[in-house]
Amino acid sequence: MVFSSAVFLFAFFPVYIAVVALVRNIKACNVLLTVMSLLFYAWGEPVYILLMLFSIVVNYFIALPAEKYRDGDSLPKRTLLSLAVIFNLTALGLFKYAGFLASTFNSVSGASLPVPQIPLPVGISFFTFQTMSYVIDAYRGTCNVQRNIGKFMLYVSFFPQLIAGPIVKYHDIEKQLDCRSTSVFKIADGMRRFIVGLSKKMLIANAVGSIVDKIYSLDGLDWNILLAWTAAILYSLQIYFDFSGYSDMAIGLGKMAGFKFLENFNYPYTSFSVREFWKRWHISLTTWFREYVYFPLGGNRKGELRTGVNRMSVFLLTGIWHGAMWTFVVWGIFHGVFQLLETYLIHPDKWKKPLAYLYAMAVVTVGFSIFRAESIGQALNILGQMVAGFRFTDVGLITFRGLLTLYNLFILACAFVAMTPILRDTADSLALRYNAKWAVTCGKYAASVFLMALCMMSIASSSYNPFIYFRF
Repeated sequence: MVFSSAVFLFAFFPVYIAVVALVRNIKACNVLLTVMSLLFYAWGEPVYILLMLFSIVVNYFIALPAEKYRDGDSLPKRTLLSLAVIFNLTALGLFKYAGFLASTFNSVSGASLPVPQIPLPVGISFFTFQTMSYVIDAYRGTCNVQRNIGKFMLYVSFFPQLIAGPIVKYHDIEKQLDCRSTSVFKIADGMRRFIVGLSKKMLIANAVGSIVDKIYSLDGLDWNILLAWTAAILYSLQIYFDFSGYSDMAIGLGKMAGFKFLENFNYPYTSFSVREFWKRWHISLTTWFREYVYFPLGGNRKGELRTGVNRMSVFLLTGIWHGAMWTFVVWGIFHGVFQLLETYLIHPDKWKKPLAYLYAMAVVTVGFSIFRAESIGQALNILGQMVAGFRFTDVGLITFRGLLTLYNLFILACAFVAMTPILRDTADSLALRYNAKWAVTCGKYAASVFLMALCMMSIASSSYNPFIYFRF
């Protein structure tokens, strides 16, 4: 079930609103939210709900003795932590990477091992990272051990963030499982945030995504420099509005129930360097790798060479986390290289801002061309077209001209405005300057009603509704 589906919006969502608005007892609310979350996951993954429940039970019991072995570096502590890491990574590797590893081994060695075709459980990368971080934090002493398996199950399975994040660390919502409150204002504000995310997804991501798919459906010989850069820029917009839209919806749904999830995006396309971009993009993933990979490897405390290796390791893993394809691996290495360049060789923060901005966006856009490609060969072809694609076939020219409609240009203009904080800052400035906070708030809700109406019309009139990050 996806948030932008008719089933969710007209059936599941109203029931959820009723639960969070009417059930004031925290224990009863937790039980109902857990049941709803399991039903939500089972709607599309009836078999793999058993995998998630098994993961919950195993990690729950591994973490139970944490308080006993928290101090020092005892053998039982190392054993239990290792068991948690091995179990979680094995489950993730089996379902996500087994086929990739087998086919890669066959290609390199000439062997003919059977390549397993295992369907990818939706959200496995997200809930695996959440359960693993909980066990690690429990043994570190960063959070208390949760002895109520029902509450732990709610933390892992809570449907807003279950299948596409943000990755919620247990210590961030530990107290909220026992003590939180909701109100008409929180429900209304959460609903407004949900509509903002839904609008990003339905009105912008879907619109530009259909154009990207049209370009990628062309034969490689019909690509040219215009189509290559158009596809790269539009895909960069699609993946941002798709994923940040989903995060907005998740944050809004959580707020309605009294949960406060940390922000996952902070206008990444206003960055002036690649390093800044990664401080603003998919924040929950980057902070997860920083806390559980980069710092344990030594961070920047063991010399420049070790720091460089640690950073490259993090971005290699970031690429691998996104999927079992070489394009993701190359994309992670690509960003790791620019992280090192900006650390040791070039310093965009000292450049003129327009130049720094063009550089950062060019790197990010080229990177997403690699990310979107279906193979390394296609990625190389696209990158070649971005540099030297001056062969214009009739099909390529007709396709490009067909994209230059008033509707597409309008959507593109809306996307460029929405990817910056200009609307937010303008509203805040007006509220402060004219002491009109309530008027601006009313304007926001009126705009939300209008956007919701547009989303409903989009759902009714179009069947194109993919979610990019469900792949991961």
